[in-house]
Amino acid sequence: MLTKDRFYIGGEWVEPASSGVLDVISPYTEEVIGRVPESTPADIDTAVAAARDALENGPWLRTPVSERAAMISALSREIVARAQEIADLVTAEMGSPTSWSLMGQALASAMVLDAFAEQAQSFRFEDHRPGMMGASLVRRAPVGVAACIVPWNVPLFITCMKLGAAMVAGVPVVLKPAPETPLDAYVLAEMAEGIGLPPGTLNIVPAGRDVGEYLVRHPGVDKVSFTGSTAAGRRIGGICGELLKRCTLELGGKSAAIVLEDVDLDVSLPNIMSNAIINNGQACLSQTRILAPRSRYDEVVDAVASSVRAMKVGDPADPAVDIGPLVSRRQQERVNGYIELGAREGARIVLGDRKSTAFERGWFVEPTVFADVDNRMRIAREEIFGPVLCVIPYAGDEEAVQIANDSEYGLSGSVWTKDPLRGVDVARSVRTGSYGVNTVATMDLKNPFGGFKGSGIGRECGPEGIDAFCEVQTIVLPPDYPAA
Repeated sequence: MLTKDRFYIGGEWVEPASSGVLDVISPYTEEVIGRVPESTPADIDTAVAAARDALENGPWLRTPVSERAAMISALSREIVARAQEIADLVTAEMGSPTSWSLMGQALASAMVLDAFAEQAQSFRFEDHRPGMMGASLVRRAPVGVAACIVPWNVPLFITCMKLGAAMVAGVPVVLKPAPETPLDAYVLAEMAEGIGLPPGTLNIVPAGRDVGEYLVRHPGVDKVSFTGSTAAGRRIGGICGELLKRCTLELGGKSAAIVLEDVDLDVSLPNIMSNAIINNGQACLSQTRILAPRSRYDEVVDAVASSVRAMKVGDPADPAVDIGPLVSRRQQERVNGYIELGAREGARIVLGDRKSTAFERGWFVEPTVFADVDNRMRIAREEIFGPVLCVIPYAGDEEAVQIANDSEYGLSGSVWTKDPLRGVDVARSVRTGSYGVNTVATMDLKNPFGGFKGSGIGRECGPEGIDAFCEVQTIVLPPDYPAA
């Protein structure tokens, strides 16, 4: 039982304004394993005030970017030093298999910080440019105070993806962790305090959705960076549009892996499957639609089913386990509902018993593979966020691209072929923010990541991710200004 009774605000551990708490429940044991205070609007006011004070009066904005980069690197080293502790904690919070947590939940968080520390050295905060009537100075200024709202599926990694960019830009952050997974944020606070991060640069206030909306609407917040569902993203985007706040929205996905007719399944399928049910299927990048040519459809279906059948389901703390429980009973019921829906829609269940009965406790869902799926079915169109795969037939490259694009989402995807030139041609035709040719590694931490269509607005990672925390200012220079 890990109990916290304060918030990290303004570089200090601050008493909450109320006695409300958030219980953290193990998805495996269904028992309370942690408890943190639940923030109220009064706590949000305190956190935003601390961030604004850091922006307007603190040293962070005036700290040379090289020193900010050094601080980012120091935070990365702290994460590496505590990587196993972090991995175990996130596994306990949300059921992520420990076989994946060390890299996916902990070390990836350090890696994205390392990428920002490196890019801080080359990021151009000021450019001298010729204009119509003389020279101008175009500069990137901090956007202001940023509210960063993160989901429960990869909580620390997504936090670091936002925090690293904000730190490069000199932007103070108010972080709202998901109520299901607030514990890892407290480890982050301890590390920030340990490296001497200036007060107010990072403020952490766990809360539910109503208080999260209060944070989004707060007049002291200039920028909102949100990762989560498309439905919640639409709500936040609407508020930001109404209030003219800057926002970045990284939302859901229903990505397609296109298996071309010439593919070597023995080589490609293990790579495809390494992403298809990653993190118990709770990953926006998961390629849960597998598009197979009709000439090899049965072969692909059998291979996918065999691969999923070989995955071990069980205690997420067991290194031999590939698939653990879902994060909550609500998520378990939601995913089982989609499995029932798929059967009613006429899809054929090749693997899975519709509702797992193998475990007396824990929010497990039996890994499920659907065949004979029509892309118009809801199981092919809606983000399920669980261990459920749809194998969809197609005839020819053009139809495969049409099916891949026939989605409200556009986050990721891949194509698999012996001909890389043909693969790149397919990639250019698919409307997603990132795409892999013979790889599912579609998120490069040094390059922009984000989605088309309902998968979001804006980009994270790379220089574009830093840009998202900046405002652009043009200063028209006098004729006698010294040349750059």
